[in-house]
Amino acid sequence: MMYQAYQLQSDLISPLRLLAQHLSATLWLRQTEGTLVRKMAAACDVLSRLRLTHSRPPYNIQQVQTGERMHPVREEAVLTLPFGTLLHFRKEGAEAQPPVLLVAPLSGHFATLLRETARTLLQDHDVYITDWHNARDVSLRHGGFSLDDYVSYLMRFTEAIGPGSHMVAVCQPCVAALAATALMAEDDHPAQPRSLTLMAGPVDCRVNPTEVNRLATSKPIGWFEKNLISHVPLPHAGFMRRVYPGFVQLSAFMAMNPDRHRQSFHHIYDHLLAGRTEEAGVIQDFYEEYLAVNDLPAEFYLETVAKVFQTYDLPRGVLTWKGRTVNPAAIRRTALMTVEGERDDICAVGQTVAAQDLCSSVRPYLKTHHVQTGVGHYGVFSGRRWNQQIYPLVRDMIHRTM
Repeated sequence: MMYQAYQLQSDLISPLRLLAQHLSATLWLRQTEGTLVRKMAAACDVLSRLRLTHSRPPYNIQQVQTGERMHPVREEAVLTLPFGTLLHFRKEGAEAQPPVLLVAPLSGHFATLLRETARTLLQDHDVYITDWHNARDVSLRHGGFSLDDYVSYLMRFTEAIGPGSHMVAVCQPCVAALAATALMAEDDHPAQPRSLTLMAGPVDCRVNPTEVNRLATSKPIGWFEKNLISHVPLPHAGFMRRVYPGFVQLSAFMAMNPDRHRQSFHHIYDHLLAGRTEEAGVIQDFYEEYLAVNDLPAEFYLETVAKVFQTYDLPRGVLTWKGRTVNPAAIRRTALMTVEGERDDICAVGQTVAAQDLCSSVRPYLKTHHVQTGVGHYGVFSGRRWNQQIYPLVRDMIHRTM
């Protein structure tokens, strides 16, 4: 009933938000008429943005500079599967560069959350991304999608790119990326990644647990299934599919810092009132992305909570894929880089670097670890320090292992 109640509320409030959007646009045309009109226009703008969306925002990567040249960028679907698409950012006229698979989280937001990460990587690489679909738009005839399926998708995507690729995983999928690489290495697969970069991921949540980790272990997995899983309502294509709704995940994220989000919307109002539209636009763009939510298949969510955050299967050596034990020690030829943020309160320092010990067969000269000072979780893969300090290290490691 949770999803049905949310859908009903959304449908009832939608006309009010559309009216606010229309009024805002109309009033801005008359903003010279006085302060009261500007206040009303700013208030309507803020009200119209207090909404969730359920479709992937555009990547809006139109062009990228490589050296001295500017190249147009075209999105190309290389492989489309029911729950995700391997999307290629093709740079028109660019010389051959190392292919990189950017593995995005499936954790309540769309892969466009890594837009800036992809844009930066495009300067020196041929970039692909795991463009996950919204589970509420996937028909029941396609079956379920588990953690095993996620690992399978990564292997199929890597095969589609071909030999010589590199994998960069951000946050949640670090466990799946490490598992996929280990399985391909054990099979001596010709398309196994030449390098694997794990950024701010929960490889071993027993290390330096955060509030997120404590929340995951505070209840048995049955509680999560009973209280957080719901069925997709009509009129969506995935009607009756069991999902962990994106709006539930977003609510949990926002509850961690409610004052900051309230203040951000106050800032939008103040900036618009003062005519600082560019400053308001920066915050507006962030929330256009942040409030676009992606439902997770129930199987994938529950298995991730259980195996990654509760029983720590990978670091304990008991993680399996379709009944087969995942052995990170099978990785020998893939270079490994781990990146952590000093102030990360989601994946704390120590949780990602644990992969270095698990990959015991990788030679020391193929291993790199970096702790970035002064950044939290999102600063590891976006923002000034990502661009100026972290990315050059990732780029150099990839280019050394071409």
